[in-house]
Amino acid sequence: MTDQGNIPGMESTTETLARIFKGSDSGVGSQIADESTRYERINAAEFKRPASTRRIAVANQKGGVGKTSTAVNVAAAFAQTGMNVLVVDMDPQGNASTALGAKHNSGDPSVYDVIEGRATIADVMQTCPDYETLHVVPASIDLSGADLELADMPDRNNRMRHALDDFLADSDVHYDYVFVDCPPSLGLLVINAMCAVSEMLIPIQAEYYALEGLGQLINTIGLVQSNFNPELLVSTMLVTMFDRRTLLSREVYEEVKTHYPSIVLDTTIPRTVKISEAPSFAQTVVSYDPRGMGAIAYREAALEINNRSAVVLETIASRRNEE
Repeated sequence: MTDQGNIPGMESTTETLARIFKGSDSGVGSQIADESTRYERINAAEFKRPASTRRIAVANQKGGVGKTSTAVNVAAAFAQTGMNVLVVDMDPQGNASTALGAKHNSGDPSVYDVIEGRATIADVMQTCPDYETLHVVPASIDLSGADLELADMPDRNNRMRHALDDFLADSDVHYDYVFVDCPPSLGLLVINAMCAVSEMLIPIQAEYYALEGLGQLINTIGLVQSNFNPELLVSTMLVTMFDRRTLLSREVYEEVKTHYPSIVLDTTIPRTVKISEAPSFAQTVVSYDPRGMGAIAYREAALEINNRSAVVLETIASRRNEE
């Protein structure tokens, strides 16, 4: 259904749906109307480029919490606005590479070569087929042994930081956002990611089990801050797989919001089939199902992250000055 709101005398999509479902108790009807309203609102929203590059690691040592989905879809949401975005896949499973349409077979040039010092980020970087301003540093199964290999390398915690610093300094493109997708662990690959960025984005599944490991992750971040990267900031938490029909989801959200009121996004990511389905077509849900609730929610989350840029960058700068 196209929006005819600009034609005098014609109803917009939102007005039509509101008229059809006015006074209706239909869950489906209200959901369709809500989707349409939110879609039009996010399309009209203004995204502003941050004053400097925001470098964000997406991490949670618990698997299955929507970590990779968050990394690729928030990145895609920014790229859709024309911003320059780099995604570094540091998970040997290579799921972010798959979702962004990057080649990542064993033996292909990848982040493994960057960490080992055989290649630069520019050497291995690929462009996402759906967004020309979204670039990907892919990961393959070759990365699975990197934790052990890193243990014997000099300056083992800063391999990715040096590579990323050099790339951003030499690049002709100014990147607005860099996202590093971390593996579900707390090993040396994750430590490298935390040392290479200034911010952490933590996706939290709307289930109580997801809260159990949060303290351990926060503790690890604290150790990295104390010993390796004092400017590292937990800037964002995002509740994923949220089901607004269940009391459990709402309780988990409120619990996290109570403990971390300034960093938990108001936006929640719903549990939808489309989010899980999109990578099988080598796409993000933002490009695969643009009018669906998953895509809308990730774009809303990106807008919230974008709107916090000034405060986050000021906080990071003040930490840097305190060193």
